[in-house]
Amino acid sequence: MATQIFKKLSPGAALFRRTKTTSAQYVASRARDPTFEKLMEKYKNLLKVISIQDLILASNSTPPSVSLDFLHRLSQTLHLNRGPAAFLRNYPHIFHIFNHPVKLQPFCTLTPAALRIVRLESEAIENSLPLAVTRLVKLLSMSLTKKLPLRAIFKVWRELGLPDNFEDSVISRNSDVFSLQDGNEPNTHFLVLNDSEEFKDCLVPAVEKWRIMECCKEDCSVDRTEIQYSFKHGFPPGMRLRKNFKVKVKEWQRLPYVGPYEEIRVGGIKRTKNGVMRMEKRAVGIVHEFLSLTVEKMVEVEKISHFRKWFGIDLNVRDLFLDHPGMFYLSTKGHRHSVFLREAYERGCLIEPNPVYEARRKLFDLVLFGRRGWIEVVIS
Repeated sequence: MATQIFKKLSPGAALFRRTKTTSAQYVASRARDPTFEKLMEKYKNLLKVISIQDLILASNSTPPSVSLDFLHRLSQTLHLNRGPAAFLRNYPHIFHIFNHPVKLQPFCTLTPAALRIVRLESEAIENSLPLAVTRLVKLLSMSLTKKLPLRAIFKVWRELGLPDNFEDSVISRNSDVFSLQDGNEPNTHFLVLNDSEEFKDCLVPAVEKWRIMECCKEDCSVDRTEIQYSFKHGFPPGMRLRKNFKVKVKEWQRLPYVGPYEEIRVGGIKRTKNGVMRMEKRAVGIVHEFLSLTVEKMVEVEKISHFRKWFGIDLNVRDLFLDHPGMFYLSTKGHRHSVFLREAYERGCLIEPNPVYEARRKLFDLVLFGRRGWIEVVIS
């Protein structure tokens, strides 16, 4: 397997090489970060809240609502172990349960506070449409063929801060930049990048910003040639960094590689030790840039795997994240594997928040608030 080849040859990944272990054991053996683990422990309930919220907003009723019986049938899919009623009552600031006057059964709708947050997020997304166009251009520019399956884009539309009608509001309105192409199979379509000339100044990897800032520091003692191919690292607290490992990471940092927006002929890459190492580092650069394009600097591993072939990544993406714990953090909370860009977070929050993230954070705050203050609200 390609993954095994990389693990044997990559200096940065050498200390994390698996020896007769299963993939599950490799995940379980990773160094834990208490801050990210605590964040995901709470975030997994937000994901359930968002799933129910989407179902409510998709209903045709006025006001938007769904029956508890309908949610009960989806309990297993939504991971509502104690049933929908018990879950909804934990978040009275978000959900309101009422008896439907006509159907004479309990229904659930969103509270005024939750609806305000929905509108706030919608406005933030609408105001940042130019940024959404740039994100799509960057995503397509990383593809070897400058096109991606539309179904893969649908997997990450929320992560990229796209409106739910992005086919019309982004793609159709920018027909000079994007076009849709039919696939070889029925009901398959590709999003194609027509022209990225006007965006060429934007096709700069996010890591370059950090490299420039590091070089411009007054107390910078690192030579520019040494930081030219480096990435920011921050390892989980308590992780033992042996001297041999530090040396290998330093060697990996200096290794030249082809950037995510640079042209490359994958078929022309020699399967030598150096060639494999460079391709592994290019894959790291691509997933680093992918995460940088997301609103919350995090994504489900399963979702990013849909782009692997199109980005020319001949690796198991999950193992790639595990091989570089100084750059990425993999969490298994909430019945899913989610990956965070470590450098983008501090104490469980984005260091550089954006309007869409801030709107979503308000909903997260209501989730964290739980039932607190609810009795006082009812009495008043």
